[in-house]
Amino acid sequence: MKPFLDTHFPVIFPIFFVVLWGGIALMVSRISGWSSLARRFRLESSFTGPTWSWQHARMRYATGYNGCLTVGADPSGLYLSMLFFFRIGHPALLLPWNEVSVRKRGKMLFVRYVELSLGREEQIPFRINGTLADRIQAAAGTSWPVENVS
Repeated sequence: MKPFLDTHFPVIFPIFFVVLWGGIALMVSRISGWSSLARRFRLESSFTGPTWSWQHARMRYATGYNGCLTVGADPSGLYLSMLFFFRIGHPALLLPWNEVSVRKRGKMLFVRYVELSLGREEQIPFRINGTLADRIQAAAGTSWPVENVS
């Protein structure tokens, strides 16, 4: 008689993997602050402004979203969504520009970055590269938040 795991592994492993994947995605959403933002800024419709896929960002506690982020912007706000496989716990967001502020601009190892603060109440850091920030600012137009950084 074969051991239980030998005969049931093809069924158990995919279930285990999906549960583990979902649990990790939910935990990352909580740690990064995405779930906090989703309480107020969940996008219920579709976003029609320009978007940039496969983007990178850092959020709270240095949580990295590397190559799995779609970022968009228009005069109404900042759009964020995740690739399909990472979407558990990460609904699409649209933050109005009055809920976004520029924390700081800087350079690290020859790479420009901009750190935004998302949500007036939540104040979740959102660090992106300078080139993406320039694209977002251009798409936002005059709605881009006034910068009080040096």
